[in-house]
Amino acid sequence: MWKRTGARCARLRSRNDAERHQRQDSSEYTRSLLSRMHRNRTRAVVALMLALPALNGCLWHTRRVPQAKMPTAPVQTATPQQLVDLINRQYDAIDALSATVTFTATSGGTLSGKEKTITPFSGYILLRKPESLRVIGYLPVVHSPAFDMASNGDAFTLVIPPKNKAIEGTNTLAQPSPNALENMRPFMFFNAMLIPKIQPQDELLPTADSDMVVDPKTKKLMIQPEYLLTVADHQDNSNILQPQRVITFSRTELRPIEEDIYDRSGQIQTQAMYGALQTFGTVRFPGTITIRWPQQQEQILITVQKLRVNLPLNDPTFELKVPEGMPVQKLP
Repeated sequence: MWKRTGARCARLRSRNDAERHQRQDSSEYTRSLLSRMHRNRTRAVVALMLALPALNGCLWHTRRVPQAKMPTAPVQTATPQQLVDLINRQYDAIDALSATVTFTATSGGTLSGKEKTITPFSGYILLRKPESLRVIGYLPVVHSPAFDMASNGDAFTLVIPPKNKAIEGTNTLAQPSPNALENMRPFMFFNAMLIPKIQPQDELLPTADSDMVVDPKTKKLMIQPEYLLTVADHQDNSNILQPQRVITFSRTELRPIEEDIYDRSGQIQTQAMYGALQTFGTVRFPGTITIRWPQQQEQILITVQKLRVNLPLNDPTFELKVPEGMPVQKLP
């Protein structure tokens, strides 16, 4: 029995020795494998670092672009109510207006692939609240009447002597016409010259934004901080808000610089851009007003030469008779 037991112990010792040698061999193999992997990874990292200068030119390219500058004037802050008060004060300050102007009309654009600018011509704009308007333009050089439009707020008359034609219609635009001239209703001029008052029932959506503009003096890009005040109402007595217009304010001057007027389909119907303020007597007023009709690709630049406000303008000023024998086109 002891001999068998001794033999069994000898076999166990021999097996344990074999397993111990096997574990040692396996450990050596593992250390060797890890060492090779570490060397290979190091070589790969070194190779990648050496290749980066060459890859830089393939993965990205750096080029110089015009750098926009922050405005030198301090950026002002205002609450939505202060913006409303600003618009309403400007509207209340002017009851009537008489302006000697220069018109520069442009038609076409990116949609048509061409643009045509008509030679600038002189004219007059007269308005009286609430909605009376008279706009007269004269042909260049000969200075004979090019057009004459008068409106009492409900209906208007447009006389075009060079075409021996007159147009009569309502002040609202129910159905746009393919003829851009027929879409230029009096209220578009009135609202561009004098931004309408914001009413207490109007829904307001104020936001802050910034735009990239070209400084007219330095001709360099400048960041222009802005306030956008959306004036909306409820669509068909529902909870859906329909924008009526969006007024953009410069935050360096804290004044309106643009007004976008929307139609009932949510498209921009008229845009008015206001240039730098100028002094006319005791009144500060934009020196230029650009009126755009994006859907018709029409634009009129109004450059104000002279301006007088709150002069008495009587009813006959806004009445226009069609010359006898001139054909009249009736618009809805």
